[in-house]
Amino acid sequence: MILQRWKKRKKLRPSPDQVMPPEGVALNLPVTGVGIRLAAQITDLLLTTIGAVCLMVLLFAIGLTEPQTMVAIGAMVFFLIRIPYYVLSEIGWNGQTLGKRLMKIKVVSHDGGSLTAHALVLRNLMKEAEVFLPATLLLTLDTASPIASLASLGWVSICLIIPVLDRYRRRLGDMMAGTHVIHLPVPVLLKDLAGETRMLTANLKQFVFLSHQLDHYGAYELQTLEALLRAQSTPISSDAAKKRNATIEAIIDKIRKKIGYADPVPSADRLRFLQAFYNAQREHLEQRQLFGDRRENKHYANEVSDNAQAPTTRDA
Repeated sequence: MILQRWKKRKKLRPSPDQVMPPEGVALNLPVTGVGIRLAAQITDLLLTTIGAVCLMVLLFAIGLTEPQTMVAIGAMVFFLIRIPYYVLSEIGWNGQTLGKRLMKIKVVSHDGGSLTAHALVLRNLMKEAEVFLPATLLLTLDTASPIASLASLGWVSICLIIPVLDRYRRRLGDMMAGTHVIHLPVPVLLKDLAGETRMLTANLKQFVFLSHQLDHYGAYELQTLEALLRAQSTPISSDAAKKRNATIEAIIDKIRKKIGYADPVPSADRLRFLQAFYNAQREHLEQRQLFGDRRENKHYANEVSDNAQAPTTRDA
């Protein structure tokens, strides 16, 4: 009996790869494994270590440090470089460091909401308490304090085991901040939905979208909308239909606020509105792509702005 209840409860649990955003449409975002996260972490450690070594060489060259204090000052310099690097890079790149960008992974909010600066700061400060500070203590202690060394080693080991046991591969910092790490989705548009659906193509001309209104979303959001429209042909129960209608209403309100669409959408025209927006958005993205402007998601504008403000030596 207990085994049957456990199996039933396991079936009812959502997949760890499924994230439910406020719009109400479930997204399949694969959870990143421990190996990929470790590779991204090693990359970031190499970058921050290079920066710390360069700064230590400069301090030694100008006589601000001595061989006797090299280890203590080096640990402090590494700490002062590490904290701003992780926090500022994840805030500036929407949940990514250089290591995560190379591994094509990113941090997302565990409840599907927007990623906040508070969560990113908290998860990175907890990383210090989980690994870096105990590891630094372990390396700096001598054989005269074996208890402190064993305690540090035990704490680091426990913190490294926790992500392996968690189904979302979260460490303590992720649990406290309400985040987990996913693989970046690859936006792939299927065959044009406009050519398949006949039921929704009538009277679409009543909805007109201007060019600046179509600049807010990219291929990934269009793919999500496409999946929603395709699901309308699937027969469901009356209760599920009510939930789906409520989801569609919430999505339309979200789109209208995002693009500044002032006209109200009657309940009878909701699917037509989404179909018209899909058609216009797809045509807009395809035209942009002809000119080499690939817009993978709604964050492309921030990435373009960051690239435009980068130093010219980066482009060299």
